[in-house]
Amino acid sequence: MAVLSTLLHATAFSRPFLSTIVPSIALAYTLQAAVAVPSIIAQSERFYDLSGSLTYLSCTALSLYLPTIRARYAAAAAGAIKPAWPSVLGALRGASGAGLNWRQLVLSAAVSVWATRLGTYLFQRISADGSDSRFDDIRQSPPKFLGAFFAQATWVSLCLMPILAINSLPVSVFASLPAAVGITDVIGILLYVGGLSFEVVADRQKNGWVQEKKEKKHEEDFLTRGLWSKSRHPNYFGEATLWTGIATVAGGVLMSGPGQVGMGLAGWGLLGKAIAAGVCGVSPAFVSFLLLKVSGVPMSEGKYDKRYGDREDYKKWKRETPMLIPKL
Repeated sequence: MAVLSTLLHATAFSRPFLSTIVPSIALAYTLQAAVAVPSIIAQSERFYDLSGSLTYLSCTALSLYLPTIRARYAAAAAGAIKPAWPSVLGALRGASGAGLNWRQLVLSAAVSVWATRLGTYLFQRISADGSDSRFDDIRQSPPKFLGAFFAQATWVSLCLMPILAINSLPVSVFASLPAAVGITDVIGILLYVGGLSFEVVADRQKNGWVQEKKEKKHEEDFLTRGLWSKSRHPNYFGEATLWTGIATVAGGVLMSGPGQVGMGLAGWGLLGKAIAAGVCGVSPAFVSFLLLKVSGVPMSEGKYDKRYGDREDYKKWKRETPMLIPKL
């Protein structure tokens, strides 16, 4: 309890927004450091991606329940009755006094579903392959390997920013919002479902193609069928789209009048709305930057360009197939 008390006091900022975001980000770096140490010693990246997913799940859960933990601790310290833990079913029904809003639950669940799916998929892949080529040049260098884990903590922190922000809002904020589903909710949820579906189908098509190649059912050197005939990187398109959906739902809340009050930005006018938009927009923007400029498209296409860059069929596929946004 003494440790918890110290941590709660150290992160008790005047704005609930910061009181939730700072501890959640600190947790991301702590978890990644904890996994980095044994991974560096073993010179193994086997648990790298899985640890990323677990960090997403842990930080999301912390942000969802931290406001209640603070309220219960404050009540106990004052000798008052502790508030009840949030009711998930009550929140989904829109019941008053549930302690959570359905948007907080939906976005937290959306991230959890995505993280669980991606983490298990990547863990199964590295378990089958034995290694990940991304780490060939860094796994034997402790500083570089540690940097990769801290980079993953940064990735988690920036991508989760819309969820951390909306989960930091007091319950009273949502009581001031319309109970009905709004246009940003509809657009955001559709983008998320569409993006996740696109990513899952693309990954399954790639896995099926790889398995067929191992079974000598084809001799293709690169995949140009299914969604991969519509986009050279349909999985990355799905990834960027789903995070855009999450940011859209969160943005509809944070840029509203009650949302501005909850973030401590009441009276800031356009600047306050710009800050809220930036908090939400950093997620899809950072994902797109990573995929297009860092570890996604550049690494993938660089590898294939080196192998097949002189072949006419490869040039034709690149010429006729968009890099990211699928053709109709």
